[in-house]
Amino acid sequence: VAMTIWMLIAVVLGFLPVAKGLQSGVEKITKFMMIGLLALMIVLAFNSLLLKGGSEGLKFYLIPDFSRMIESGLSSAIYAAMGQAFFTLSLGIGSIAIFGSYIGKENRLTGEAVRIISLDTFVALCSGLIIFPAAFAFGIQPDAGPSLIFITLPNIFNQMAGGRFWGSLFFLFMSFAALSTLIAVFENIISFWIDTKGMSRKNAVMINAIAIIILSIPCILGFNLWSSFQPLGPGTGVLDLEDFVVSSTLLPLGSLIFTLYCTWKYGWGWDNFLAEADSGTGLKFPKALQFYFKFILPAVILGIFLKGYWDIFIA
Repeated sequence: VAMTIWMLIAVVLGFLPVAKGLQSGVEKITKFMMIGLLALMIVLAFNSLLLKGGSEGLKFYLIPDFSRMIESGLSSAIYAAMGQAFFTLSLGIGSIAIFGSYIGKENRLTGEAVRIISLDTFVALCSGLIIFPAAFAFGIQPDAGPSLIFITLPNIFNQMAGGRFWGSLFFLFMSFAALSTLIAVFENIISFWIDTKGMSRKNAVMINAIAIIILSIPCILGFNLWSSFQPLGPGTGVLDLEDFVVSSTLLPLGSLIFTLYCTWKYGWGWDNFLAEADSGTGLKFPKALQFYFKFILPAVILGIFLKGYWDIFIA
């Protein structure tokens, strides 16, 4: 029951700003949330670096150990990095494309892409500067996974003056960050219905909100009534199956389709893509990379897709 209630709250909170439109809803809310989170992350990173024993965590984080990477498998490291790129930039499922379509013609897309990638990378590096020095300072295993954020950060806040206030603020902004991702996905869905079906934003929000609530129920049941359903092997559940469908199927295949569509004559075509990307002022898209985008990148993406299935069903 509790999970159902929180799911309903998340869906409602996600669709409310989408219902108001992009600039008056999505942009206004996410801009405030992300600036606040970014500022707080910078403060926490500096605080984490000053912790006693944090220098060892900094070395662990920033000094590469290629022997361990080779031991784990170079292909696995590349696969994990590319998978993270797909996920964090919302590549392959249209979210980044939807927001890109709202950008004015004043600035070229290459410059916008560089800024987005730079900011995304900065946030990722900043997150590591918060987590790993603190993990070593408090004797916590650095390979604990996503749960690290709920283990190390409370220890950091306990060491800070006004830690309870800063901790509450941080996790509030973290909730905002999760909500912004939800908003991005919902905006993608709503834009599809508006652009292809001519539906009003209000009706699109109402219909899709109901649909998403219904489609979310199997995931909830996977943690209780359907817990015996283990589609990808022992210990897996409905959520793992859905994650596999999105992360290992839709994201790489969607990216592959986008790449082929923009570079091959059977789709939009390279010349049309360049004309669109280079409209406005700023950095031009590098024409010399045509061969890479037309042949090498699709092969890399296809390899990532195949490896995802290999790891699950064969290895």
